[in-house]
Amino acid sequence: MILQALTKYYANRVELPDGYQKKEIPFIITLDSQGRFVNLLDTRTVEGKIKRSRVCVVPREIKRSGSKAWEKANLLWDTPAYAVGISSKDAENAKRKHASFIKRFKEVFPSPSFDKGIAAVSVFLSGKGFEELLSHSSWPTVLETDGYLSFKLDGDERLICERSAVKDSLSKSVTSQGKTSRGVCLVSGEDDGIAQLHNVIKGVRGAQSMGANIVSFNLAAFESFGKGQGYNAPIGKKTEFAYVTALNGLLDKDSRQKMQVGDATTVFWAEKAHDMEKWFADFFGEPPKGQSEQDSAAIKAIYEAPKTGAVPLLDDKTSFYVLGLAPNASRIAIRFWYQGSVGEVSGNIKQHFDDIAIVHAPKEPEHLSLFRLLVSTAVQGKSENIQPNLAGEFMKTILTGAPYPQTLLSAAISRIRAEQAKKDQNGKSMLNVTYSRAALIKAILTRRARYSKQEKKEVGMSLDTSNENPGYLLGRLFAVLERAQEQASPGINATIRDRFYGAASSTPVAVFAHLMKLKNHHIAKIDNKGMAINLEKQIGEIVDKLVADNAFPAHLPLDDQGRFAVGYYHQRQSFFIKKSDESTKEA
Repeated sequence: MILQALTKYYANRVELPDGYQKKEIPFIITLDSQGRFVNLLDTRTVEGKIKRSRVCVVPREIKRSGSKAWEKANLLWDTPAYAVGISSKDAENAKRKHASFIKRFKEVFPSPSFDKGIAAVSVFLSGKGFEELLSHSSWPTVLETDGYLSFKLDGDERLICERSAVKDSLSKSVTSQGKTSRGVCLVSGEDDGIAQLHNVIKGVRGAQSMGANIVSFNLAAFESFGKGQGYNAPIGKKTEFAYVTALNGLLDKDSRQKMQVGDATTVFWAEKAHDMEKWFADFFGEPPKGQSEQDSAAIKAIYEAPKTGAVPLLDDKTSFYVLGLAPNASRIAIRFWYQGSVGEVSGNIKQHFDDIAIVHAPKEPEHLSLFRLLVSTAVQGKSENIQPNLAGEFMKTILTGAPYPQTLLSAAISRIRAEQAKKDQNGKSMLNVTYSRAALIKAILTRRARYSKQEKKEVGMSLDTSNENPGYLLGRLFAVLERAQEQASPGINATIRDRFYGAASSTPVAVFAHLMKLKNHHIAKIDNKGMAINLEKQIGEIVDKLVADNAFPAHLPLDDQGRFAVGYYHQRQSFFIKKSDESTKEA
């Protein structure tokens, strides 16, 4: 299904001649119609701190591998060693590489007179004009960077390989290849020449810089029925070219149809041009600097279209695809694959945002990005520490509407317990139950309850005084006890959270009896008697809901530890909501 979808994308959306691809060409040799050297152009321009080369349409790059890789030259473009036989990086093999470049040129264009550009290159490759090229001021830069070279005629903006006659000739050459090894393509079902080796996919973070394969068979253990390499899973040359070209285009560094999800480089596309291709990354990524989430076109498309009378995305039947790719030695692994419609994707993303919605401070974003949720489960909050398979599994559940991975819950709770004594740069205790962790835990519990159709009430967006789950109640109680300590000792750097959160959330019986005795001392020290009375009332209201004979259980299961975290978070947030009674307001 993946290769079929990519092949269809190429057929419908990618406008490239058969046998061509897009490639950055930093240097262009300009020739006159007689094949004489005219100039050496440097196409690179400075963008920020890097130099970007001109993107050209050139004959497809040939895959080089094996002990005789030097024999495989690209057509009408390549490195200096191949194009002119000179290289500072591989001087030993430069001459034979150049010989293979000329050989390939003559094999494809045995009669160069059909086009004046090809005729000019033919003359130039005979050695005429090399001295002028080597004396050009830009030549040392070519050698230093080992940048690609191609050719164009003086006065012509196009490369010689982009001339119409050359494209037609090359297209015929591609069509006629592979007639001796034909078969039925597994993807298209058509009779075609079978691709023995598939070209590489580039742009997957962490994969080999030269590119890696999705389809390859390079050991006998991977083969069967005496079929070697690509013949083991026959894919036609047209299909192989189509899916490789389409995927490399989606993975291009300038592509807006890719994003990073954990260790998976993720690409996405619709069967036809659609705004969802522009919005999809915005649903899961951070908003650009200077743009609030409320201004996001993606968020508006889901939430505001029905209000404005626009056609809701939820009704859109356009097919939509998401593919996650991760490095795996010399190959590329499929981390996840989703195929659905724009309407299904929109509905499931909206449901995800609804599930993670939780009360928060005014300055915090309304919709948490996938990145923020994932790094909240990672050691030191670093993206490289996100569990390898977790990001892909999380993304897939968002797209399908299935319950979130259980590992997300354990990861979030583990980070809360591990960071309970973390200090900021001023030495003050930092909150371990953060907005993103509380939202994630709340979403996991809410979605699982909805999916399993359980009748008991689950945690909501904000403080729920009617929720009698023991984990939720104990989380609330712990927050009130901590608040009493903070009010008794204003500006305190470390609270009971730093010493007791882990035990309180997992083995309540071990610490709560001690904390309840300690709170009497704290409340007695509070100067604001209205505040002290309010805290006593809150503690009493919570304790009254606990089961008398098991108020402080010996152990809380993982789900209740999650409810403990959300109850604690909800209760703390309630302290900062303005009250109508100014005498008891907490700010």
